[in-house]
Amino acid sequence: MNLTEFRQVLADHPRHGLRFVISDQAAIADHFHVTEVGRVEKRFVDCGGQPRQTVACVLQTLVAHDVDHRLTTDKLAGILKLVDSLDLPVDAPVEVEHQERSVSVDAVDGVEVANGVVEFSLAAKQTACLAEDACGLAPTPQGLNVIGGDCCGGSSGCC
Repeated sequence: MNLTEFRQVLADHPRHGLRFVISDQAAIADHFHVTEVGRVEKRFVDCGGQPRQTVACVLQTLVAHDVDHRLTTDKLAGILKLVDSLDLPVDAPVEVEHQERSVSVDAVDGVEVANGVVEFSLAAKQTACLAEDACGLAPTPQGLNVIGGDCCGGSSGCC
C-alpha cells in the first residue's frame, strides 16, 4: 500500500481504532505507539551492475507498558501530516517497523475495516534478484530456500 492510499484509509475512517496484523496472524499489541515516521532511502547497485534507488515511508512502532494507550486513525493522520517536510513521494510504499525478538520491517499489504477498527495487514518483505536478465539467475519458486550453488548462474560475473 502506498502513502496516498494509506492516508486515504485513515481519512475515510475517522475516530477508528488501529491494528497491525503480521502475516502469521499475530498482531502488534493494541497499545502500540508510533515513535517515528521516516523517509527511508536506499541507494544500491544490483548484482547486474545497475544503480537503483528506493524510498519508503516507515512507521516505527513501540509496545510500551502503558496498556491503556490506543492510537486512533485521526491521531495517526495527524502524525503523518508532520512528516510532509520529508518530501515523501506519494507513491512511496508504507512499511511498519516493529520488534518482537528482533526488529522486523513488513510492508503494509492490505486493509479491512470492521467494528470501528481499521486493521492493516502486514506482509514480510522478500529479497529478489533485480537483474535476472543480466545474471541468468532463474527465479526461485516462492517458499523455496536455495542453499549453496552459484548465486548468479556461474560465469555471469555478478555477485
